[in-house]
Parts: sequence; structure tokens; C-alpha cells
Amino acid sequence: MASPAAEGDAVSAGFAELERQQQLLASCTRLYKQLEEHFASLERGLAARSDSLRHKRRAAEARASAAMDSLRRREASIDGSVSRALDHLDDLASASSVPSDAAAAAEGVAESLRAMCARMDSAGFFGFVVARRKEVDALRAEMPPALKCCVDPAKFVMDAVADVFPVDRREAKNPTDLAWACVLILEAAVPALADPDPEIGAARLLVPRAARERARGMAREWKEAAERKGGVEWTKPPDAHAFLQHVATFAVAEREDRGIYRRIVVSFSWRRQMPRLALTLGLEEDMADIIEELIAKGQQLDAVNFAYEAGLQEKFPPVPLLKSYLADSKKTSCTVSDNSSTSSGQSGSNANKKEQSVLRAVIKCIEDRKLEAEFPLEDLQRQLEELEKAKTEKKKATSSASSGGSSGPATKRIRASNGGPMPPAKAGRLTNNACVSSTPAATTFVRSPSHTSYAMASPYPYDRPVGHGLYCNQSPPAIREPYVYPAKEVTNFAPGLPYSSPPISYPHAYGGYNNGMGAYNNGMAPAFHQAYYR
Repeated sequence: MASPAAEGDAVSAGFAELERQQQLLASCTRLYKQLEEHFASLERGLAARSDSLRHKRRAAEARASAAMDSLRRREASIDGSVSRALDHLDDLASASSVPSDAAAAAEGVAESLRAMCARMDSAGFFGFVVARRKEVDALRAEMPPALKCCVDPAKFVMDAVADVFPVDRREAKNPTDLAWACVLILEAAVPALADPDPEIGAARLLVPRAARERARGMAREWKEAAERKGGVEWTKPPDAHAFLQHVATFAVAEREDRGIYRRIVVSFSWRRQMPRLALTLGLEEDMADIIEELIAKGQQLDAVNFAYEAGLQEKFPPVPLLKSYLADSKKTSCTVSDNSSTSSGQSGSNANKKEQSVLRAVIKCIEDRKLEAEFPLEDLQRQLEELEKAKTEKKKATSSASSGGSSGPATKRIRASNGGPMPPAKAGRLTNNACVSSTPAATTFVRSPSHTSYAMASPYPYDRPVGHGLYCNQSPPAIREPYVYPAKEVTNFAPGLPYSSPPISYPHAYGGYNNGMGAYNNGMAPAFHQAYYR
């Protein structure tokens, strides 16, 4: 019979085994749950991928079906397009038979443009556009139909801009910037290069393969020239705009050049056509990032235009952006006004003009986007009126000050209040504010003590003009007669001591000038009050 101690040990060992088994069972249960969750996650991922692949397959099938339909339509439209092209060539042939002098004598922009396009006169076409810069609206309206009169619009347009784009090849030392004309012509060429079929249109550009290769070469040449200048950001805005428009017009955008396109778009985002060009060049996926970058740079107004062009105005509400733009512009204007010197008033005028420009731009954006209900214009218009009023008042004050001030020698002298003689004219001034009286006494010649011939009693030919430069080059004629100094004046002279001169009698209006003061008895003109020099 086992002892109680042995039985107790057996019971303890049994309980320990049960506890171990219990822990093992709990560990197996936990591992099973983890495996179950992992497989459930894998199943969910596979299901999501399957759904995504299913949707992508359906979208691909839809695109393939649409592409096939388009190809069938394009195939069916070939005969019609060829017949229309032949008719167009016949029309051009008949138009080219018209004498050139008749085209030169034709009145109006449209007739001249059509005549030059029919003759394929690309040089004359470009010169005509440059000469009519003031009629840019008429050119923009009339060039697209005129370019359709060309036998080869793509070649005609590239020949027209070849002297200026991609690099300026003119021989002039300081040529005028004509990139604006290139932009205008390249924009107008887009409708001329579209398929005439109404169902296809711009989906099929009529650019021959040779013309497309030439366009690619021109784009590469521009990029190389821009890199030599320091990068696309250092190019002129019209030149960069012309490059983007060239790429978009001839559909020669390259995927590896999207970084360059984006840098140009962000650098010159304030130009009106940049949002549309960004989408045309395949940057639709980057539009949200571009807008955020513009906001970070303080260009909220440009960000609003990009958001509307890309359809992202819900993600980037325009009204808060416009208010932020106004606040930042006002802070910048105040900072510039505080830190700039306003002694000439130029900095204040520039700040006023800048603030007016900002207000006008915001008002135009609100009107174009129909945001008057969310952003009323009354406060903005009132601020603009106040700025214009302040500018007008400042101009009037400046004009009054300039007309009332003395910008040259005075032409009138004020008579003394007691009816005495006229005070001296404001012809100039010395360091001691001395001037010559307009009613001088008899001429008295006093020689300097330092003169070597002063003590000589022989005649001295006083051959210099009498009077100081104070007369403004209107000195009396020089005295040519010899003058003999009195002997008593010569003998009484002692170097370094005041010397006397004959008494000078001044009119009563200048009272006190002959009072024995040395400063007035040495022949020098009295010093008048500073009021005469104001």
C-alpha cells in the first residue's frame, strides 16, 4: 500500500500534465485562429484582385470595341476624305491661278491671309502676321480658315516659323522678340491639321510622317538650346510657350519629356494657355500635384485656373484660394511699402499699381467662373475705386507741387513793401548767400592785397569782367579803360589789415548797409535774406 506522500506526488504530477496539455491546446487554438485569419485575408485579396481584373478586362474590352468602331468609321471615311481632299486641291489650284497682284490689292486681313496660304508664301505670311500685331484678334479669327487653304499646312507652318523657332536665326544684332507670332500661328494650325471628317476631327491629325519627324527634330533642337542657356526655367516665357504649343500642335509629345513639360508649365503657369496645354501634353495625372505646388508657391490664382481646367474645383475650392491670394498679396504690398524708400513716391505708386492689378485679376476670375454668389464683388470693386481715387489725388498733388515749385531761375522779382527798389534776382547763390544788388552804386574797383602790382602807381589794365558768376553768365561788359589807383589808398595799405574803400551809398530800402561794418564796406554786395532763395 502506497504511502500518502507517494500518492500526493502522483496527484501533483497529474495536475502538472493536465496544465501542460491545457497550454498546448490553447496554443494550438491560437495558431489555428491566426491561420484562419491569414487565409481569410488571402481570400479577400484574391477576390479584390479578381474584381479589379474583371473591371479592367471590361474596360479594356470597351476600349477595344470603341477603337474597333473608330477604325471601322475611319476606314469607311477614307473614300470620302480622299474625295474631299481632291476637291480641296482643285479649289486651291483655281485659287493659285489668280494673279499675285490681285491678292496684294485685296482688302482685309482674311483675303490677304488666304491668298498667301494658297500660294504657299510662308515668308510673306509670317511677315504679314508680324506687321499686323495690333490686329491680333482679327488674325486669331482668320488664320485657321486661311491655313486650310494650304496644300500642306504642316510644312507651311514649320517653314513660316523656321527663322525664329526653335532658335532665332536672324542676322540682326538686336532682333525683336517674335515668339508671340510663332505661338499665334501654331495655335491657328491645330484646326487646319484636323481631319475634315466631322466624326473624326482632331482624333486624326493630317500630319505626314516626314513633317512629324521634322517637328520632332525641331523640338529636340529647342531643348538642346534651352539646356545650353541653363535650363527651361531660364528661357523667355514666349519661347517656352512656343515650344509647348509646337509639341501639342504636331502631336510629338514624348513620355520621357513629361518632366520638362511639367517644369515649363509650373514656371510659366500665369500664361492663359498653360492649363490647356498641360492636359494636351499628357499631364492630367499630375494636375493635382501641380495645383498643390502652385498653392505652396503663393500662386493661388493660377491654381484656380488649373483646377477648373482639370475639373478638380471640388478638391480645390476656388473661393478660399482667391481669398488667400488676396491676403498674401496685401501682406506683400504692405511689406514692400514699409521697407522701401518713399522719398520719390515711386515705391508707393508701384505698390498701388500692383494692388490694383491683383484686384482686377481676382474680379475677372470670379466673373469668368461665375462665383459671384459665393464671393460678392462689391467689396473688391470698392477697394479698387479707392485705390484709383488715391492714385488720382496723388497725381494731382504731384502736379501741383511741380508747377508751384521753382525748377529754374526766377523770372519775376517782388517789389519791396515800402515801394523801394527791386531786390536782387535769384540768379544763383554763393556759400555765404551773397548776391549783387539790382541797383548798384557807382563802380568801385578794389584790388586784392595779395596782388603783386597793387602797390604800383602805374596804370593797371583791368581787363576782367566786372561782377561775379552770380549774374548767371549775364555779366556787364568788361571795362577796358586803364584805371589808376589813388596814391593815398596805396600808401595807407598794410598787408593783413582791413583796407578801406570809397564810401558806397545804398538806397534807404537797403538801410543799414553803410553803417561802417567791414563786411559791407569792402565793395562786396550785401547778403540778402534767405527768403529770396526759396
